[in-house]
Amino acid sequence: MTYWIGVDIGTTATKAVLFTASGKVKASYTIAYDLYRDSSGMAEEVPEDIFDAVIGTIRAVSDSLTVTDKLAGIGFSAQQHSLIGAAYDFRPLTRVITWADMRANEEATTLRNSEQGHAIFMRTGTPIQPMSPLAKLLWLKNKHPERFQAVRYFMDIKTYVFNRLFGVYKLDLSLASATGLYHLENQQWDYEILDMLGITRDKLPEIVSPYEIESGLSLDDAQKMNIPPDTSFIWGAADGPMSNLGVNAMQSSIAALTIGTSGAIRVMIDQPLVDKKARTFTYALDETHWVIGGATNSGASVLAWLKEQVFADKLTLEEMTTMAEKVPPGSQGLIFHPYLGGERAPIWDATATGAFFGLGYEHGQAEMARAVIEGITYNIHAIAYALEEVVGEIKSIQATGGFVNSELWLQILADIFEMPIHIPESQEAGCLGAIILSQKALGVISDIDEVAKQVTTSTVYMPLPEHFSTYRELERLYTELLAHYQTRYGKLSAFKKR
Repeated sequence: MTYWIGVDIGTTATKAVLFTASGKVKASYTIAYDLYRDSSGMAEEVPEDIFDAVIGTIRAVSDSLTVTDKLAGIGFSAQQHSLIGAAYDFRPLTRVITWADMRANEEATTLRNSEQGHAIFMRTGTPIQPMSPLAKLLWLKNKHPERFQAVRYFMDIKTYVFNRLFGVYKLDLSLASATGLYHLENQQWDYEILDMLGITRDKLPEIVSPYEIESGLSLDDAQKMNIPPDTSFIWGAADGPMSNLGVNAMQSSIAALTIGTSGAIRVMIDQPLVDKKARTFTYALDETHWVIGGATNSGASVLAWLKEQVFADKLTLEEMTTMAEKVPPGSQGLIFHPYLGGERAPIWDATATGAFFGLGYEHGQAEMARAVIEGITYNIHAIAYALEEVVGEIKSIQATGGFVNSELWLQILADIFEMPIHIPESQEAGCLGAIILSQKALGVISDIDEVAKQVTTSTVYMPLPEHFSTYRELERLYTELLAHYQTRYGKLSAFKKR
């Protein structure tokens, strides 16, 4: 039989999945690594850890192949917004500065509020926020000028992996489009931005198609992964657009929603539209497909905080959800703003903080647990409102991520959005998207729309009309409270840093 491997280089782990040609999963393996944080807002990883995870996960799934099986290719999905500074020999001079790193907030805020800030956003489609490599580069230049000047090559984590394996210095246009340095219409690096940064073109990778193919592994690397040296490696795309492809959310009326540690909601479009109000992002999948959407910091990490810091680890997440199921919609009037680590879409405020509103003696753990889930969902719904202003009505959602194991959360989602929530049978969206792009790259399929043949729905959660009025009323209050308290976030953040 012929098999394909999809690799997803994530923020906290790398996963490899071995698929049949028709998209059925034969094997999967995940290797986690540390994300190093501190009170300054740092969120970094060790490049070598991630490279080892790529090698290890491919080896783990390739061991399932027999001598008569054929490995057709390996495709890649990868986390967005990562940045590594490297020396002349491509040796890293920094760790991987991830999207979660907030140290560039000052630079991002100054640029966003400047005359050129909005123009840069309209050209690049990448929100000017600490997550973006643009802001990180400004931060390095301003706060660590010696390190900035010492860097010969800037790259992301996928470029680092491919450089280690093949000696190339490239970046697929999908990940390039999420750097804040990429001109959407020209589909090339934005030279005005490079001039502003004082970076020459040769310090950035060559931008290539997601269908670009590399081959010719060293015998040592091939043996480590237990694959033939001539195996085709396909560059692939960024994890967000890849998720849309992997769940067959290929129309602007169908949104792909992913909630894991963080979350995102995106729709696919056929031209690079940019939200003039700067609430959403616009990133490429390939040369003719773009996604517009918004990412939130507030996902399952907020529930983990509630479990560990408020409930003192005395309850499991499953027990918390079971308690919350017994609470009626609206959590007895308890509203939660989930901005524990600042927020990306739709408010793009790194100083945002979380809060419970309406807390009273009548509220306990169960109400708090449900309010947290509802608050995260209200925030995602606000992103969807912004999307609809740009691309039109969203009619259904394809949902993936760890949260799909919670029937309560999916029902809350259906009720707040007032639309069906579809759960694909396979939850390997990023890795499946990677093999779809690989199959097109190698001429096995003629169009990525053929993903529809490989994606089936296991469950549909229908909205319950009897809950609509409650959620509409509380969501209005949620939004009004946000509008009032958002003006105070900066002052509170400054106080906390004293």
